[in-house]
Amino acid sequence: MKVHAAAAMSLLDSGVETIFGLMGDANMLMVADLMQDPRGRFVGAVLEGGAVSMADGYSRMSGRLGVASVTHGPAVTNSLTALTEAVRARSSVLLMSGATPSKRDFSQRMDLSAVASAAGADYWRVLSPEHVVDDVAMMVARVVTSGLPAILDIPFEFQEVSVDYVKSQYRSVSTSPGDPTEEALDKALGILASAKRPIVLAGRGAALSNAREELIGLADAIGAPLGTTLLGKDLFRGHPFNLDIIGTAATDLSLEMFAKADCVITFGAGLNRHTTVDGSLFKDKAVIQCDINPLRFGQHLPVDAVVVGDARAVAQAMLDQLVAGEIPPSSFREQELKSKPASFVPIDGFTDCSTDVTLDMRTAMIRLDQLLPADRVVVSDVGRFIGAAWRYLHVPDPTRFTHSANFAALGLATATAIGASLARPELLTIGVAGDGGAMMGLIEFSTAVREKIPFVLVVLNDGCYGAEYSKFEAHGFDPSPSLIHWPEFAEVAKALGGDGVAVRNLDELDAAANLTKGLARPLLIDVKADPKVNVRADW
Repeated sequence: MKVHAAAAMSLLDSGVETIFGLMGDANMLMVADLMQDPRGRFVGAVLEGGAVSMADGYSRMSGRLGVASVTHGPAVTNSLTALTEAVRARSSVLLMSGATPSKRDFSQRMDLSAVASAAGADYWRVLSPEHVVDDVAMMVARVVTSGLPAILDIPFEFQEVSVDYVKSQYRSVSTSPGDPTEEALDKALGILASAKRPIVLAGRGAALSNAREELIGLADAIGAPLGTTLLGKDLFRGHPFNLDIIGTAATDLSLEMFAKADCVITFGAGLNRHTTVDGSLFKDKAVIQCDINPLRFGQHLPVDAVVVGDARAVAQAMLDQLVAGEIPPSSFREQELKSKPASFVPIDGFTDCSTDVTLDMRTAMIRLDQLLPADRVVVSDVGRFIGAAWRYLHVPDPTRFTHSANFAALGLATATAIGASLARPELLTIGVAGDGGAMMGLIEFSTAVREKIPFVLVVLNDGCYGAEYSKFEAHGFDPSPSLIHWPEFAEVAKALGGDGVAVRNLDELDAAANLTKGLARPLLIDVKADPKVNVRADW
């Protein structure tokens, strides 16, 4: 068969069923081959970056490889921002393209390896047509195993070359760090036993390990409250000693408690600058870091003890030894938190600034959290609005939440949410964006319409670039240059073939939320807000 058909067949035989992308000279024949096979599905995006974000969202919500396919040259440069986001999220994304024809001054020429390098991604070029089957399967396995996105370059000039197809034997390999060592456990437990005010902090790795009950048991044994990183959000929701998110997204209560702690033990948490607030939250505290990946130890701040291992296994091993040693728990959480979390309700954390014609974003998120189906996926863009979305819109499981903020690039969430929705079609996916980010990514709303994807895009619309508005004010400048007059988002959504509704008060928001029942096509909810209300003012 031809190389283009062999590449498509190798993808399918490697277990890849869905590909996101745009067709062009470098990939159109391969895409056509894939679409002709009953196992394959091609989701055509409007923009190449949108295709990569869809593959990213698909991977994050499915735990599987997300594949995007675009043509060469500008198609790849258009993908750079989304690819960088995927790299920094450690998402399993394979971007397939191809080097341009070997013609002098070919207008779309571009060094694909340089683009990969700029994004921090891996790169592999197929050097011979005979290599294509194994190289495709190898890169599928490599990305899944490493968690590092990659560009696979199948040169355009190979497309029509005939090769023999023999199914590749390459497969992804799952690795396990094994049981934690006694030496590492002893050192960590020694620090824990002497701590008077410990806190247990869980990240995404703890959620992926299903370690909730073991971590609660460990916290009970040492008398510690429980907190999470942003990507571990809601892991301990409902627990009486849950501090919720620790870091820049923390509540005042969480920050107050964390300031009093003398020891933090973390599980599956990268401890980046947002969780640690540039290290300031962890200052003068003993830090124990437990992670399946030893490369993460001490990456962002010094730690006092490390334990390599799966979060669930490490927590259980520690709990067993604490019970066997009859080590009594601290009284930290009992003294400090006995009555506080049970009496804390979200609305107590701020003054509602809603008016007759605008909604406070925080109030809107609290109400949508109550009204939308609890069995949901939430995908957030980045911007000033996250002070409302990240705190007040919850998920039943941390693995159902993700954001496109790793590269701090606005506009990726709509496409990421589309990919997430295709990964979990049995759940309602809710994308949340500010008006600036929503406008950047809104073109992909038409992809959701075309693919009949029933997801909800909530636009928290204060008619400005919110971060810039606040920064102008902080510098003593008139913030009006950050204001912008958008078209009516709801009308644009309808023009693109979906549904849309604008809301200015809770009654209108209640009616809009009711539209999500039995949703058959994309819905945009445009929440009108006041730019003067800074929902991140206390961060």
